[in-house]
Amino acid sequence: MEQIQAEIAALTSQIQALQQERAALTINNVMKSENDSPLAIVEAYRRQARENPQLSAEIQGIDGAIAALNVQLQQKQAKLARWQVESKQLTQQQQLEEAKKVAQVHAQRINQLAAELATEIRLLKACADHLSPLYWQVYYKPFITGFKTISVPHVRSDGEVWTIVNRIV
Repeated sequence: MEQIQAEIAALTSQIQALQQERAALTINNVMKSENDSPLAIVEAYRRQARENPQLSAEIQGIDGAIAALNVQLQQKQAKLARWQVESKQLTQQQQLEEAKKVAQVHAQRINQLAAELATEIRLLKACADHLSPLYWQVYYKPFITGFKTISVPHVRSDGEVWTIVNRIV
């Protein structure tokens, strides 16, 4: 990208130099006054072209060079614009891949914690099952309720779409 920008700057600089040279050749060789009419100015430029064909040919050559450099400049600018669009898309793709890696780490951690939580819930249920008969005798109510509706999150993926589901413990 930097190379293309340097080439564009060089082309722009060369075009400006040629335009200045052309202006200097044209203005220096045409005598005009502030009171000249537009028709008089046109005639002065035409007379200069007839009287000095070598200068006219040089100016025409400069015009041709400027036109050719402008074509190259437009091509380089188009190439730079395409490259910037592709670069932006690549950058977005890289950002997406990095974000997916971070999300993968979090999903693995959620699944790990969910497995640990499921184990702890099962151990608590076993404890409650053991204590419940005695608890009923002493307090006339259950020790713990709601074990049928306990769920833990689980992250799964089909490769493209990730889904968070609740698994009942």
